[in-house]
Amino acid sequence: MIWNEKMECMDLEDLKNIQSERLKDIAEYVYQNNPVYKKKFDAAGIKPWEIKSIDDIKKLPFTVKEDLRDNYPFGLFSVQPKNLAEIHVSSGTTGNPTVVGYTKEDLKLWGEVMARAFCCAGAVPHDLIQIAYGYGLFTGGLGAHYGAMEMGLVIIPASSGQTKRQLKIMNDFKPRILACTPSYAMYMAEEAKELGLKPRDSSWKIGVFGAEPWSEAMRKEIENTWNMLATDIYGLSEIIGPGVAQECTHKTGLHLFSDVFYPEIIDPKTGHQVKEGNKGELVITTLTKRGIPLIRYRTRDIVSIKYEKCKCGRTSPRISKISGRTDDMIIVRGINVFPSQIEHVLLGIEGTLPHYQLIVDRRANELDELEVWVEVDQKIFSDEIKQLRAFEDKIKKEIDSVLGVYVKVKLVEPKTIARSEGKAKRVVDKRVL
Repeated sequence: MIWNEKMECMDLEDLKNIQSERLKDIAEYVYQNNPVYKKKFDAAGIKPWEIKSIDDIKKLPFTVKEDLRDNYPFGLFSVQPKNLAEIHVSSGTTGNPTVVGYTKEDLKLWGEVMARAFCCAGAVPHDLIQIAYGYGLFTGGLGAHYGAMEMGLVIIPASSGQTKRQLKIMNDFKPRILACTPSYAMYMAEEAKELGLKPRDSSWKIGVFGAEPWSEAMRKEIENTWNMLATDIYGLSEIIGPGVAQECTHKTGLHLFSDVFYPEIIDPKTGHQVKEGNKGELVITTLTKRGIPLIRYRTRDIVSIKYEKCKCGRTSPRISKISGRTDDMIIVRGINVFPSQIEHVLLGIEGTLPHYQLIVDRRANELDELEVWVEVDQKIFSDEIKQLRAFEDKIKKEIDSVLGVYVKVKLVEPKTIARSEGKAKRVVDKRVL
């Protein structure tokens, strides 16, 4: 099933015409309604009426997260607060948090793109969906909720946490769809086993997992554990929340709904667009939002993109799974390391569990040191010390062969690493940089 066949299967030339008209409209809209963008456009020497087609987008200035924080709380909004219908705020670990707002029309748009996303994953109207993303200031729960309502799904708004209750809901109500972070899906599997439940016998047949980068190895682990189709959803609160892109059942990339979110892939160092198929930083322009439209927003997410028609019939461009973020990247002795790369290696080694943490430190006058804590099957700890050392060495060699960086490895018993009911904390950086 395709939710909006007209837009999702549109001829690419027709799509380009729509994108061009919408870009001209949104450029003029922000120039007239937002002093920050007027200043940005003027500094770049560009006027909105000089934008003739979507190809002119590269003439426009970039927007970065600091623009939202520097203009906290409402400086980057293009409507007055009284004209908003909803506001969300990020947790903000340093400095001001980021604030995003939605007009009533924006909320309708959010429901529309999330309905497209659920259809991509294989949902059909009247399916039961258990939403275990957090509700509240985090955009995940409510975004999924609006899309499920738009599509006509039967919603169980479980929110995050209360894992035993989540499992009871699954066991009693038999929902077919689960929406949560991938790390939480694995945590629930652990708890299910402790309660004597068999994850593979669960009613969940479709998983819509996002809010954190996760590897193909993690996908296989989830699918094998829960006996479900595990699909990737992509979004970020600055753009709209979840619903920017979603995998279909063919799992050959995430369909990005480019009639409303125009994508570019750039070299993060030069800002120039890269060739199709090459990895780079994803940049998104919101073509139809009104509350807080963003022009060429640098997401910091590393992906590639392809434009050929998918087997499902959709013509929307597809981005790869996120291989990392430029701001989550760890630089160790000059080598770029992404947590998802480590995850992929670990889950390819029999005996490891899908829970790990990277500890980065730098002692006085010494080089950076990366230590990988990895949970391993309990039976590993019944082996002799010599065999444990051999297992550690195996992990070190595998990581070195993939990343070209030396790491220390610490094997820990199951449940040693703290669990999260939301986004997993993968990196602890102790360096004073």
